[in-house]
Amino acid sequence: MIRVVLPQHLRTLVGVEGEVAVEVQEPPTQRAVLDALEAEYPVLRGTIRDHGTAKRRDFIRFFACGQDITLEPADELLPGEVAAGAEVFRVVAAMAGG
Repeated sequence: MIRVVLPQHLRTLVGVEGEVAVEVQEPPTQRAVLDALEAEYPVLRGTIRDHGTAKRRDFIRFFACGQDITLEPADELLPGEVAAGAEVFRVVAAMAGG
């Protein structure tokens, strides 16, 4: 199980408090986590990734073990601590303005 922390607006959308846990098909990658998340919570489809291309939406970032992994390849393995459930996979909604 991989623990995932969603931004507040997405937690509200899926009706959960705090973090969620998803069962991920091996190997544990960003893509696998997002696939599992969208399978468990279908209302998230199109909110984190584009429906057609499955590319990350602008202003969404991913963190693992305190490191920004947003620009890493979607099929790169996640850190072992995240795969083991010791650390969370964090989805962050970036802020913009000026």
